[in-house]
Amino acid sequence: MLGRSMIDSQDLKMILSIYKDAGDDEIISTTTQNRFEEKKEASSMSEPDPIIATVSPRLSPQIAQKRDDSSASAAKSLEELKEALRAFEGCALKYTATNLVFGDGNPKARIMFIGEAPGADEDRQGLPFVGQSGQLLDKMLSCIGLTRETFYITNIIPWRPPGNRQPTPAEAEVCLPFVRRHIDLVNPDFLVLLGGTATKTLLGGRDGIMRLRGTWKEYTTDAGKKIKIMAIFHPAYLLRSPGQKREVWLDLIKIKHSLKEAGVTLKECL
Repeated sequence: MLGRSMIDSQDLKMILSIYKDAGDDEIISTTTQNRFEEKKEASSMSEPDPIIATVSPRLSPQIAQKRDDSSASAAKSLEELKEALRAFEGCALKYTATNLVFGDGNPKARIMFIGEAPGADEDRQGLPFVGQSGQLLDKMLSCIGLTRETFYITNIIPWRPPGNRQPTPAEAEVCLPFVRRHIDLVNPDFLVLLGGTATKTLLGGRDGIMRLRGTWKEYTTDAGKKIKIMAIFHPAYLLRSPGQKREVWLDLIKIKHSLKEAGVTLKECL
């Protein structure tokens, strides 16, 4: 458990910044707000894009997984892995997406983040975490001294699911060999999983993110390296559930202190 002695002035500055970025910029409002009306308006504004039915060629899960394993393990660099994903036909999401969303940040970073799947903004730009939740994530990580020059980020699924729906377990499973090879090639010392899909896919088991979040565990890569791994809430979930902000900043403080102990240079929270 995180003790009071571990929270310093920079941590407090980070906490205030996270609350501000999430829209809480005053302690007591001078005007009365109808939160139920806000939720009603927000739900009407965030309706998913219409799903357009398409006919896509599909391989059986067994064939797809076998092809996935061989093409993923054959990649000797991130560029080769990206090209292997472009050629891969075992996931039908490829045929409804606009772009392959591979990864972003510093591939030599000591910390790697893995999310769920691209959204509409990511699909258009071909980069992970560039929409509203990605901008919030960047702001939160900047408060512990991390930028895209000092971390690397990708997703379990490299193609946007239609209507921004949650990926199915079968879709995540068929992409898993690519994810594990991605981890091997980046070779981080710390791995942070963003959200339930990434957590379930890489850690398995019956426990969900509510039980697993905020605790460092040991993860063995396919290359045999043992690294620290932690699950935290996805920033999109934080936008929907602002009451979870406290848990997020506690987890970020843990990450910050672990990176410092490992000798990772972090910028000050501005």
